[in-house]
Amino acid sequence: MGIDWAGDSIAAVSSRLGPSHTPAAWVDFVEFPFTAADHTNLDAFYAQVRSVGGIAVLTLMPNGGLSTVTPSAADDLARMLAGYRACGVPTLVRFAHEMNGTWYAWGQDPVAYVAAFRVVAAAVHRLAPGSAMLWAPNSADGYPFSGGQYDARPGTAAFAALDTNHDGPLTAADDPYAPYWPGDDAVDWVGMSLYHWGNSYPWGANDVPPPTQFAELLTGSGGVAGEPAPDFYAVYAEGHHKPMAIVETAALWRPAGGGASELAVKQAWWRQVFSVGTATSYPLIHLIGWFEWRKPETEVNDIVDWRLTARPDLVRQFLADLPAGWLRFAPASGR
Repeated sequence: MGIDWAGDSIAAVSSRLGPSHTPAAWVDFVEFPFTAADHTNLDAFYAQVRSVGGIAVLTLMPNGGLSTVTPSAADDLARMLAGYRACGVPTLVRFAHEMNGTWYAWGQDPVAYVAAFRVVAAAVHRLAPGSAMLWAPNSADGYPFSGGQYDARPGTAAFAALDTNHDGPLTAADDPYAPYWPGDDAVDWVGMSLYHWGNSYPWGANDVPPPTQFAELLTGSGGVAGEPAPDFYAVYAEGHHKPMAIVETAALWRPAGGGASELAVKQAWWRQVFSVGTATSYPLIHLIGWFEWRKPETEVNDIVDWRLTARPDLVRQFLADLPAGWLRFAPASGR
């Protein structure tokens, strides 16, 4: 589970879900390279994760750009992770997530991204046993996400690398994942952010998701903007023999949006994500993280409540719907 650490805690989530349903893995977001304040906050985060015998999913955000990711910073990270592991907490390092999007400073710059990922991976693999590197783009739905602050500009090397079919423009027909692949030796786990944003663009309506939407986004079987999309699970989990994480998932529900009820929207989504069909059809998925936030989203210019534990009736229904077999710890490393 990924929670808003400013106003929530593992103890509070465990209380809402019940102690027998405490999540196994916890997502934190931190700027990288670290500041002194980051070290203090990370100590508090790892202490909470350690208190429940959990796994840390540490999301590193190079907000200053990929050029700030130096071997020295990577070594400092790895030594820190080794210390936390010695205290009992393994870590999945999700470096510069959703790099195929246009909303982060590290977005759509594949050559620089791959180089930076490999710098971090080399340090983690050398100095931090018990930690693993997690490569996690955004689901291709909406690719190439044109118009964002950090989209690749025509005439640049980044744009040329992303034009995978070499037809000139960057469109949904280009591969949304392959240019960012750092290599089998650098990647231990593969993963993605995969949300229900709605049933049609522009997003913002409280729509009940179609019954196969999760599988279609995962495998590309629904296409992207009318174009065929790569099967992420087949290519990167099966094809590269890697365990997989759906690091972030949830269903959009806008309190001011009208339309379908919160329970109808979220239940239809979690019944797909946490289903017997998901477990049997995609056995390499070992971790699923719910995005437990209520926050403003620029895509809809409004507050979205992604949470599933904020209301007792949602919790009761979620736990009633959860099939046996989802409540288990995943291995900390695919190595």
